[in-house]
Amino acid sequence: MVRHSEPDQTLIKMPSLRAVKVFVAAAKYQNFTRAAEALCVTQAAVSRQIRELETYLGAELFNRVGRAVELTVAGSIFFDAVQLSFVNISQAAERIRSNTNSKHVVTLCCSPAFAALWLGPRMPKFFEENPDIDINLVTTQNFLAMEPGVRPDIYITKLGKIQAGYSCHPLNHDVIYPVCSPQYLAQHPELATLQGIRDGSLLNLSPYGRSQVAEHVDWNVWLAFHDVDLKTRANTAPHFFNANDYNLLVQLALSSQGVALGWHHLVAPLVARGLLVRPVEQQLVLKDTFHFLAFNDDKDHDTSCRRLRDWLLQEFQPMLDASL
Repeated sequence: MVRHSEPDQTLIKMPSLRAVKVFVAAAKYQNFTRAAEALCVTQAAVSRQIRELETYLGAELFNRVGRAVELTVAGSIFFDAVQLSFVNISQAAERIRSNTNSKHVVTLCCSPAFAALWLGPRMPKFFEENPDIDINLVTTQNFLAMEPGVRPDIYITKLGKIQAGYSCHPLNHDVIYPVCSPQYLAQHPELATLQGIRDGSLLNLSPYGRSQVAEHVDWNVWLAFHDVDLKTRANTAPHFFNANDYNLLVQLALSSQGVALGWHHLVAPLVARGLLVRPVEQQLVLKDTFHFLAFNDDKDHDTSCRRLRDWLLQEFQPMLDASL
């Protein structure tokens, strides 16, 4: 006689996972239209799934506020529970996929400027030496406010303590000096003096929208360090361009649009190739402002993570030696 299992009431009472997935998207974007776009379904499908879930739970999950939606108290309670469950499911699935894939994926988090100016040019060398490793790159300006569930294997950051469970390795301290294109310097020989730079076209790094975990260095700070007051800049001086995108500032300097402040570890290769030049020898050296590599201690058993960590440390070693 075949013995049948008793009905599993826990599974029977579970709401539709499809509806819960739609709910998570709607709660994340606070907009049914954006949730529909993220899930590649129609807005009507999102509304229908939310209504069915609310009917099943016997509670309103959202307050409709114009085109946006806000979580109710019940919705917030449900979201806190299901979001964590979905993150766990996603991470477990990713681990399984990684184990069945011939290549191992390592997640690296850094700033957009570091990714474009330091990491990008070195990637071909790394992939040539490590053909079995893929890199999942996450860029951010705010390392203190990562999305829930995002826990990179490696950070490159100015934070000496990124979060619990990470060990930090010092990389280099900040060395900052003016840079411009050789063509721009030839057109503006007055840039050979600090006063000439002060009165020239300046490309300035703004703090807005960036995670400021160390002293912000802009033209005002840099010139003041060298006893030059930016406020005495000539009234007839050309443009003072302000932006919080460091990549853009470097591109403008390369295209002869003005003088930018160059962080040595980012612009040194461009200077070495002659694409950028230093119009003056003065520089600002911040011995106490280090960049760090933060390594997820949970991945110490992962050979691929350790190999990327060791490769990054090796690439930084010449600058680290010069910093000590």
